[in-house]
Amino acid sequence: MLGLKGVHAHYGSAHILHGVGLEVQAGQIVCLVGRNGAGKSTTLKAIMGMVPPSEGEITFQGERIDGRAPHLIAGLGLAWVPEDRRVFGSLSVDENIKVAAQATRRSSAANARDALGFFPDLVPRAGQLAKNLSGGQQQMLAIARALASSPELLMLDEPTEGLAPNMVKAIRVGILESRERGVSILVVEQNLRLALSVGDVFFVLSRGTVVFQGTRDELQAAPEIISEHLGIGQARELSAWRE
Repeated sequence: MLGLKGVHAHYGSAHILHGVGLEVQAGQIVCLVGRNGAGKSTTLKAIMGMVPPSEGEITFQGERIDGRAPHLIAGLGLAWVPEDRRVFGSLSVDENIKVAAQATRRSSAANARDALGFFPDLVPRAGQLAKNLSGGQQQMLAIARALASSPELLMLDEPTEGLAPNMVKAIRVGILESRERGVSILVVEQNLRLALSVGDVFFVLSRGTVVFQGTRDELQAAPEIISEHLGIGQARELSAWRE
C-alpha cells in the first residue's frame, strides 16, 4: 500500500532523514517509534508532501507521490492527523466533521455521520464548539475528522501524548475500530505500551535511520533495541508490564 525507499529530507541545511525505508501493507497497523528528534514526524510530513524529500521515492497504491502537493496526496486516500491536532475551534464538533467530509470527493454524508461513531464520547457533544473540548476530546475529533474523508491510510502523529489514561484507552479503541472498518494505519507513538497493544509491525527510527523492523513479538524479544533507541525507562516499564 505505502512504501518509502531511501528517503532523505532536510530542513534547510539540516539533514533529518537519512535513507528511510518502510512499508505499510493493507489492513496493517504499523508503528513508527523512536526518541524525540529521531525524525518520526518528519517522515509523516514527507509522506504527506509537507516536507519534500530531497532523495528517494514514496509510493502509495503503486503510484509515486513524492513531489506532489499535499491536497493531491490527500485526494488519493491518505489522511494525516498532526501532533497539534488543528481542529477548528470556532466550529462545532459536527461542523468540523462535515468540513472534512466535504473537502474530498472520496467522502459522503454517510461518512460524516459514521465518523463520530468511532468515538461515542463525542456524540453528545456534536453541537459543542471544538475549542471547549478537553485535549483528549479534541484528539478524538481530529481523528474522527480524518476518518470522515474516507481514507485508505490514516497517519497519526503522537495521538495520545499528554492525555489521561481514560482518553488513551478511548483513542486505542478508535484505532482498532478504524482497522476493523478497513482503514490501514501508520502511527507515531511515544507510549510503547499503547503501540504494542495495537501495532502489527514496528519500525524503530534513530537519528533519521531505521535501525529495526519487525513484528510486535520480535520487538519485545529485543530489549537491547528498546533500551538503546527508546530509552532504558521504556525497557524497564515494558519488562514490568509483561511480568
